[in-house]
Amino acid sequence: MTTTRIFGRTQDQSPMGRLTRLGVFLLVGVVSMLGTQTAQAQPQPDPIPNRWEFRFEPGPLRLALINVEGVGLQRYFYFTYRITNYWDNDLLFAPDVQLRTSEATVIRSGRDVPREVTRNIIERLDNPLIEDQIAIVGQVLQGPEHARDGVVIWPAEDLDVDEVTIFFGGLSGETRVYETGEGDDARRFTLRKTMMLRYDTPGELGDRDNQVLAPAEERWIMR
Repeated sequence: MTTTRIFGRTQDQSPMGRLTRLGVFLLVGVVSMLGTQTAQAQPQPDPIPNRWEFRFEPGPLRLALINVEGVGLQRYFYFTYRITNYWDNDLLFAPDVQLRTSEATVIRSGRDVPREVTRNIIERLDNPLIEDQIAIVGQVLQGPEHARDGVVIWPAEDLDVDEVTIFFGGLSGETRVYETGEGDDARRFTLRKTMMLRYDTPGELGDRDNQVLAPAEERWIMR
């Protein structure tokens, strides 16, 4: 029987020894692969809605330059949309909308947005039916004649970014429970069906008022 020393250990080099080691290596590889897949497998939305859901029609993402009293020229992202209730009963609409930049900065809509900025943006949209994120909260009746138009606004503090992503929650009642870790490290999360809209912005953002950004990706996710 031939032996060789690897990392200070004597290892069997016979055909049977090589087969045994190969089996061990394959088993370890399979277990590792399955463990990685389990950790990375995040729930996806059902292809056909199984819970209440609004029809969602997104408008473009725009960048506005507004002169704020006492502060000066400030920049804001704003996003318009329409929701329609085609479900078989009236639905409560309470949007939860966040914006994330490629720098991993996450901002909730409306935060640090003065009222005068909201008024300015609504006026420039020239839509008497459009509502801000507070006014639009409430029951939405059934049918296209009861569709609601809304706008959400964020401060645009950093324009040197490669992409901007909007996460729009409150459009669906679909949820999933997602578990990570084991034992004392186990954690449970409730994920909600969320609309994700991603915008590529390399070299496109500057000091041009009312810039319009078209989405590069639009899809449902669980978040």
